[in-house]
Amino acid sequence: MDTQQTEAATPQSDEITREVVDLMANLVALFHREYEDAAAARSLTGAQAKVLALLRRGPLPMRHIAQTLSCEPSNITGIVDRLEARGFVTREADRQDRRVKLVAATETGAAASEELRESLNFAREPLAALDTEERALLRDLLRRMLTGASGPGA
Repeated sequence: MDTQQTEAATPQSDEITREVVDLMANLVALFHREYEDAAAARSLTGAQAKVLALLRRGPLPMRHIAQTLSCEPSNITGIVDRLEARGFVTREADRQDRRVKLVAATETGAAASEELRESLNFAREPLAALDTEERALLRDLLRRMLTGASGPGA
């Protein structure tokens, strides 16, 4: 492979890629700020809100929650304890493996998670500037990037 092909194959070295990375970092920072503020307005920590958001998919093993949030299972235990005390989640043994604890959102927890999600406005205005076709293209590109980022074992 010659030098030109190598440069084309490594987009991290071009100016557009650096700018895209910077823009994505700014977007992520904006999202985190608004997410933390929205969670705090509901007397939730960001981690508690993230657990509730994960549970929109349905009940999950505590170990899976820890892996998804990249934290220690003992941290998830404390977060789930506090959510359970507020009536936002329940914890039950998995019917197939009683050693596994499944966490599920209660109606109250699901409603709190949905309310938080609906309160996030940071992307609505910028996305409104794009037409339906552009939003679909952006969605498809983000999906493709995330699929490419989740390599073996992810």
